[in-house]
Amino acid sequence: MMQFLAKAGLAVMLTAGTLAGTVVPAAAQLNIIIGEPDRGPPQDYRRPPPGRGYGRPSRGCNPQLAENLARDYGFRRARVVDITPRRVIVQGWTRRGPDEMSFGNVRGCPALRRR
Repeated sequence: MMQFLAKAGLAVMLTAGTLAGTVVPAAAQLNIIIGEPDRGPPQDYRRPPPGRGYGRPSRGCNPQLAENLARDYGFRRARVVDITPRRVIVQGWTRRGPDEMSFGNVRGCPALRRR
């Protein structure tokens, strides 16, 4: 009789363990909300991102790039002589003598005119 009760108890424990394993995942899908369900995400207390242009090169024409472009157009000893908000002026020597070239003061330094 004792062996029968031991086997029956073991069977009950195995059955209870199996049922408990299937009930837990079903309970995990249960979602109980108390209060406002449409709350936004929690507040972010980190430092805000840096402002526009932080750590980036300026948007205007780089004087070194303007000199290199003037050399590509045939200037020798090209140098930047003036930078205004709208243009960058480069002077140098060509086959005809001293010459001057203007570039737009925007990224990429587009050529405006050559005197």
